[in-house]
Amino acid sequence: MLLIKKGNSLIKRDNVRVCVPRYMQIGKGSLNQLPEILNIIGSVKSPLIVTDKQMVKFGYVKKLQELLTKAGLTSSVFDDTIPDPTDTVVLNGIDILKKNKNDAVIGFGGGSPIDTAKAIAVLSQYSKNIQDYKPPSTFDKKGLPIIAIPTTAGTGSEVTHHSVIIDTKSNNFEKISCRGEGFVPIVAIVDYELTLSKPRRLTIDSAIDTLTHGIEAYVSKKATMFSDRMALDTIRLVQENIYAVDKDPKDLKAREGLMLAATLGGLAFSNASICLVHGMSRPLGSNFKVPHGLSNAMLLPTITEFSIDHAKSRYADCSKAGNFALSNDDDDLACEKLIKGLYKINNDFDVPSMKNFGIDEKNFEEELENMATDAEVSGAPNLNPRVPTVNEMVDLYGKAWRAF
Repeated sequence: MLLIKKGNSLIKRDNVRVCVPRYMQIGKGSLNQLPEILNIIGSVKSPLIVTDKQMVKFGYVKKLQELLTKAGLTSSVFDDTIPDPTDTVVLNGIDILKKNKNDAVIGFGGGSPIDTAKAIAVLSQYSKNIQDYKPPSTFDKKGLPIIAIPTTAGTGSEVTHHSVIIDTKSNNFEKISCRGEGFVPIVAIVDYELTLSKPRRLTIDSAIDTLTHGIEAYVSKKATMFSDRMALDTIRLVQENIYAVDKDPKDLKAREGLMLAATLGGLAFSNASICLVHGMSRPLGSNFKVPHGLSNAMLLPTITEFSIDHAKSRYADCSKAGNFALSNDDDDLACEKLIKGLYKINNDFDVPSMKNFGIDEKNFEEELENMATDAEVSGAPNLNPRVPTVNEMVDLYGKAWRAF
């Protein structure tokens, strides 16, 4: 029997379906174990590597292909992924896959290449209309095998049953959060050495994205005892390592900690869901091209402050897990310290406000109601401890506009 959160309390629930990869190889040098794992699976002979041009430029894709070749496998490369994946990019990838008769898909890079790979694996076998995968429906049929190899420590996409793809045919370029067992990778390779060359901004934004996953998974109305432990460890690991990585980008222990946090955060939110921060951040990305991790960072302090009174004990746990508060602080003090700590993180790591990011204020104001409506349609705000109205989300966007 598990406990699941409803409102501010936990209630009994007989069972919860948990979706995780079949194989996970975690730690230094894990990439080198990929051929061995594929040999165990046996069905993969010619994968399509879905990545970006930077991964090709810096030689990572060449290394991966050499590993596959030594194992007797052929491979093709699709490197036209973009930061916010679109249905058009997915269809282009499917064309390459069909041309080369690939039998599996490897997502190699950040969350965007991995999400693109997931969508290619599913859409190549079933409907190519991204709207057919729109929530609340879930897609549990198996597509081509998915192998996920993250090179950033943030999205956790290597272990989730989600793939976020923009529908370019919709008027407002709607972000569709495809979900279901069909989008779960069969293999996740979690090798922190692949993150060592990542620039500061990407490293920090990815870490705050991970922190958001931990907090939202823990306060979500779908949180369970299964997801809670991973969520709290996610928060702890980010806080223990984000400052160390910023001080020394080559700190292997800190890089390992952030990479593990990202994977645990992905497992936590994939099985408990995200909430209001993610619901409101996605329209920022689709409307103003704000990178996903950064848009979460822009919103996290403001949204937490809005929500905190509706789940004080849960947020207090988050505060203590992240060492924002002391273990003997009462809930009120722990929550106060959490809010101050989140604002401090944004200041310490130069997270820009929406205004300082360069979003045009007039355009921002014109899109406020549409963004708030899009956030509501996503369903994520309904799992937040405090469920906002569209007007309240408009106000929250306005507050976050110049929050720090």
